[in-house]
Amino acid sequence: MSYAHRYLPVTEQDQQEMLNTIGISSIEEMFQDIPQAVRFQGTLDVSPALDEQGLLRYMRKLAGRNADFHQYACFLGAGIYDHHLPVVINHVISRSEFYTAYTPYQPEISQGELQAIFEFQSYICELTGMAVANASMYDGATALAEAGALASGATKRSRLLVSRAVHPEARAVLRTTARGLNLEVVEITVTPEGVTDLADLAAKAAAGEPAAVIVQSPNFFGCLEDLAAVEPLVHGAGALMVVSANPLTLGLLEAPGKLGADIVVGDCQPLGIPAALGGPSCGYFAVAESWMRRMPGRIVGQTVDRDGKRGFVLTLQAREQHIRREKATSNICSNQALLALCASVYLSTMGKKGIQDVGKLNVQKAHYAAARLAASGKLQPAFSGSFFNEFAVKLPDGANPEELNNRLLEQGFIGGYDLGRDYPEYAGHMLIAVTEQRTREDIEGFAEALEGLL
Repeated sequence: MSYAHRYLPVTEQDQQEMLNTIGISSIEEMFQDIPQAVRFQGTLDVSPALDEQGLLRYMRKLAGRNADFHQYACFLGAGIYDHHLPVVINHVISRSEFYTAYTPYQPEISQGELQAIFEFQSYICELTGMAVANASMYDGATALAEAGALASGATKRSRLLVSRAVHPEARAVLRTTARGLNLEVVEITVTPEGVTDLADLAAKAAAGEPAAVIVQSPNFFGCLEDLAAVEPLVHGAGALMVVSANPLTLGLLEAPGKLGADIVVGDCQPLGIPAALGGPSCGYFAVAESWMRRMPGRIVGQTVDRDGKRGFVLTLQAREQHIRREKATSNICSNQALLALCASVYLSTMGKKGIQDVGKLNVQKAHYAAARLAASGKLQPAFSGSFFNEFAVKLPDGANPEELNNRLLEQGFIGGYDLGRDYPEYAGHMLIAVTEQRTREDIEGFAEALEGLL
């Protein structure tokens, strides 16, 4: 039997053969039991069918409307950043044995994928200063929510304290997860300096038995938290200390594990993962050895076979697919292996010195941009503390961040984040990110454009 288009699914010939097989003459006859009154009448409001070339032309036209990083200088961060992506990353992850890999349930035929995940876990442990890391989470927000769940299970407490300086979307995911687990989420206030209020933390920790205290450093405002000062307040209350950290900062800053963190989480997007219009990304999750058996997701372990050769297996599988559901630590059933591989290739390509160099570039360029924007007198720094590559500025009274960003776009710049969207007290403030990708010309051009609009 011949087909005019043998690789196109459900041709008219396919349709007729299926109708003949079930003994009816038309699609309409298939739905005759559904009353006409409840059926959709008319034609769906969708575009007519396009041929292959027409479809490609249309999609390219749509894609051309995106304000991408190739055409625009990006000063927008707030969780997703424009970082350098070494070209080798795409070459490695495009290999079919990686981009088609799924769950390595049969370790004897999945050694390459398992080793890649093991290397990722090792990198995360080295960066964070923690004993054990898992094979990755869906994203940083999911990892943070799972940290809260782990802390509750470990301490047998149901109260989570989270700083308001933690990313607003991550806090929203935390609240959603907490609701399903009957956990109470209490927010800690932020000081005028843009960091967690330690006095409020101490008071709320003393008011009830918290399972965890969750902070982010650098926090959503870009400010560095004093983790060494947070630690005694947390452990003094019998809680676990959860730190969300941008992994790119850990080449310069002291590892959270060395400062007393029990759980360290974050998003790997800064490590070689493209922004991709906001995702997908990859979360990391690392714990002190005490909490290893409570960790969600997968863990790849290293072993030897009967001949003494190095090998890799899934180990400590505490998922409901492997043990009784009521004993499971989490219902996270997957990991971001391909994007974790991106992070591993990035880290191995850059090396220890490269990560430090990139971190220094972020710090230097961001501080240069902050000084340049403040020099005109039209913009004021919102906070006085230390920051990595992101900082907030106060716009003149009456300035609308959304309107400013629309006009900056016309001049080739993707502007900063409107803090008023999530923090009413910071209406008229803009969060600006400056990564290693920004040149002096980008920074000067952005400053001139913004000042001109003000």
